[in-house]
Amino acid sequence: MSDWSLSTILATLHEDIQHRLRSVRATLAHPGTKGDGSENVWLDLLGTYLPQRYQVAKAFVVDSHGNFSQQIDLVVFDRQYTPFIFKIEGQTVVPAESIYAVFEAKQTLDAGMISYAQEKVASVRRLDRTSLPIPHAGGTYAPKPPIRVLGGILSFESEWSPPLGEPLRKALTANLDEGVLDIGCVAAHGHMFRRDDHFELVEAGKPATAFLFKLIAMLQFSGTVPMIDIEAYARWLAD
Repeated sequence: MSDWSLSTILATLHEDIQHRLRSVRATLAHPGTKGDGSENVWLDLLGTYLPQRYQVAKAFVVDSHGNFSQQIDLVVFDRQYTPFIFKIEGQTVVPAESIYAVFEAKQTLDAGMISYAQEKVASVRRLDRTSLPIPHAGGTYAPKPPIRVLGGILSFESEWSPPLGEPLRKALTANLDEGVLDIGCVAAHGHMFRRDDHFELVEAGKPATAFLFKLIAMLQFSGTVPMIDIEAYARWLAD
């Protein structure tokens, strides 16, 4: 009989993330450095465990009209079908058509952070996304409607008591328009996700692992990004 334990493996994954976030909070004094440290922990988690069709980076998002999003802490985007990703002096810019999900990451969750994350998510969803017809052996498929961009929030702790109670639910439901959040994790306490206009707040368990599995499931149902109209971007070469 094997000595392996799946429950131990999954628990260890969560404990590693929680330990690293706690260490960032305890050892890094400068707020900016502390924020960068937290982002790096989440970037490493998603970059390691999401399927290879996805890539994760801190980035700006641009559309074919030259509109840019705010800088996003974690952008989950397609790398298999995306023809260009710009890296300029440490900054990453990705086309809007390639985006699957965007996250804001901070050390502590509060109402201000949720509002800030909602604004960041909205800045991506407002961008235009092209979609071309898809040729196949028997003809051409109609242009695929762009997938819905998932929006989320990530933190180590919560300012509320209880950490995942009604004040959190109230903050999440304050914006159900283009900035609405779909999923999140408070690594020390639990995770949350949206079902229609209702938010499920799940305490205890192994929050980081549970969040990761829920995100992968949501990405599976998102499907594949549309075929980008690269010529819509190429017109900027003339300018």
